Amino acid sequence: MQSLEAELEQARALDPDDLADAIEAIGFECTRCGACCKSEKDDPHTATVFPDEVRALQDATGETWRDVARPMPYGLEDADGDPAGETFEWALGTDGCGDCRFYAEDDDGTGACTVHADRPLVCRTYPFSVALGGTSQPMGEAVDEEGLVRAHECEGLGRDISRDDAEELAGALKERAVREIEEAIAVRDEYEPANPGAGEVVVHDSEGAKRPDGTPYEG
Repeated sequence: MQSLEAELEQARALDPDDLADAIEAIGFECTRCGACCKSEKDDPHTATVFPDEVRALQDATGETWRDVARPMPYGLEDADGDPAGETFEWALGTDGCGDCRFYAEDDDGTGACTVHADRPLVCRTYPFSVALGGTSQPMGEAVDEEGLVRAHECEGLGRDISRDDAEELAGALKERAVREIEEAIAVRDEYEPANPGAGEVVVHDSEGAKRPDGTPYEG
């Protein structure tokens, strides 16, 4: 597996026109079904959000860090089944049903994002990702591919997309690919074991160790 630095160089060299060509070839139109914003069975909606994106959503909504984001849940559990321990990165907050807390539906079931203009990159680029050397697939396995572009399960795939929309998506897709690797490198470089106490949760992101409310963890 290539280094993160080599992967970052590859991401920065991505040609947006090539990405737009691939998106056009696959095809996509959002049907506002809401599937990408809802929980799946017993699994709450999980979408990675960068620290600066959390703050942008705070500015847009006037809500607290805890309202906007939650610690990435993977691996967080103590003997009593409550969240505890250390994790990496943040996920968008969820409501009592496990859906994204910024998702809403009209009376006819049509979905809408209440923070659409400020939504994170992972939301702007769904259902697409870029396959680089060591990049994981947080969206699940690909159901279609074209060049380096991977498409993930979505009922909007295969529909006509305008060149302007494909280019906009391609630009966001390249930005996301670069940001994900930059974040991973910063997390790696900033990481120091926190050794949280009983019942404590510590989140490691590109800015260091934090408490669930986004404040620095001092130990």
